[in-house]
Amino acid sequence: MRPLFLHYADWLSPVPLPGPVNTAGAEDYPFITPDGSTFFFTFTPDVNVPPQKSLLDGVTGIGRTHRVGNSWSEPPRVILETGPALDGCPFFDGHTLWFCAVRSGNYSEVDVYAAELEEGRWLDVRDAGPELNQKLQVGEFHLSPDGLALFFGWPNHGRRDLWKVTRNASAWEDPVNLGANVNSRRNEDQPFLSSNGQVLWFTGDSRLGYPGASTFRSLLQPDGSWGPAQEVVSRFAGEPTLDDAGNLYFVHHFFSRDGKMIEADIYLSLRK
Repeated sequence: MRPLFLHYADWLSPVPLPGPVNTAGAEDYPFITPDGSTFFFTFTPDVNVPPQKSLLDGVTGIGRTHRVGNSWSEPPRVILETGPALDGCPFFDGHTLWFCAVRSGNYSEVDVYAAELEEGRWLDVRDAGPELNQKLQVGEFHLSPDGLALFFGWPNHGRRDLWKVTRNASAWEDPVNLGANVNSRRNEDQPFLSSNGQVLWFTGDSRLGYPGASTFRSLLQPDGSWGPAQEVVSRFAGEPTLDDAGNLYFVHHFFSRDGKMIEADIYLSLRK
């Protein structure tokens, strides 16, 4: 496996997060809170175990850890169900945890759910409803700071593009494609919006000839459009999330020589 390639000098070279975050299992779908104090991610002990078995293993799911000095606390599993469920792709706005789940009663194969954090407990676990899960099937998404705009990946002529959908007083409006500066003839997905709404990060196929997924960013322009996408980290690097200090967290996937994924770890590039 060749090393990751960082294209900008604004960050230090990527390094894997130490334990207890990264383990011999697979860590995926990271989300860091803007203040950098709380970190969510998805864990499974073995990427080769079928989902039907992971559903019942009692450990696969969302973990939450807190910063303690320069390290992280032990990440207990976030309990969000009373029956079998596969939960992942967490996004936390300070009160509500949004996540993806395979559960009985879903509108589609994977639905978006929400839960409220109250006095240390996750309550009011609920499906986000047919608009997001049946009509749009948003999957991994990110909300704007005011909660009125949602960014997500959606099919477009055989590939995935990034789209934006805005909420009015009663419903979500029709999705709008983010345009050629962000989207290409390749795949773009897994968006992350900075807490000030000025930088859109996402995962996409490399545009510089590197293998696997790359991490991109696009800057908001004065006219409200998104600027040309910049490839920041290449070689199987995706699912970016950043704190307000600009530290970049992402997932690095490892593959065997025959192309089979064998592990996934979360990496960090500190902002200089």
